[in-house]
Amino acid sequence: MSNLLEIHGLSRSFGGVRAVSNVSLTVGHNEIYSVIGPNGAGKTTLFNLISGLFPPSEGQIFFAGQPVNRLRTHRLAKLGIGRTFQNLAVFKDATVVQNLMVGRHCHMRTNVFTGAFFLGPARREELRHRRKVEEIIDFLEIEEIRDQKVGTLSYGLQKRVELGRALAIEPKLLLLDEMVSGMNSEETEDIARFILDIKEQLNISILMVEHDMGIVMDISDRICVLNFGEKIAEGTPAEISNDPAVISAYLGAADKGSDPEPRETRPS
Repeated sequence: MSNLLEIHGLSRSFGGVRAVSNVSLTVGHNEIYSVIGPNGAGKTTLFNLISGLFPPSEGQIFFAGQPVNRLRTHRLAKLGIGRTFQNLAVFKDATVVQNLMVGRHCHMRTNVFTGAFFLGPARREELRHRRKVEEIIDFLEIEEIRDQKVGTLSYGLQKRVELGRALAIEPKLLLLDEMVSGMNSEETEDIARFILDIKEQLNISILMVEHDMGIVMDISDRICVLNFGEKIAEGTPAEISNDPAVISAYLGAADKGSDPEPRETRPS
């Protein structure tokens, strides 16, 4: 079976800084593939290229066999690429249900007239999308907070809501950018369990950027290591943990530059 995601020779420069340089990788169907590396290695830039936030300077991206280099983010969502962000991107004044309904927008077909007057087709569509949202709420075990404003929730629960919104688009590939950053050990264990369930129960492939090496080594099928924008290693967790180039990068022998990745800003 062909790979779900294929990246060939991907590069991106910002001024004189080459944030990603000639990176190639593949993500298979029903696979957890992690991207790791020191700060400034190009991990988030790689995610931004895949999710269409900006185009690559060089290289090709194929999703489900289709070239997607120049597609905008809403088109990628319709194709089945969902994403969470390193920094929280939830709507804090909206409820959990309302945040998850935002993820259903790419599937909505109601026109302005039927939507404005909430006529039959609009009402039926609303109910259909709400049923899907309720399934996600049950899956992520957030029934008790479904009607609460997201801004009143703990950081860990807000991250879970953001994960739910990404699931609401019904992705084939889920991009998780530093999903457990800032979480305590219990919250991290919960997220690890949900990620495994997403793969095994929902049959969704996961591409994950993560600094927490415990979760990376525990749940990843394969791992790619970036350093200064270049791929320096790829393999199973066991292979990566014993790779001399990876050990050197993490011990600091190669980590002597500044962070080339632009910071993300998202309204909340």
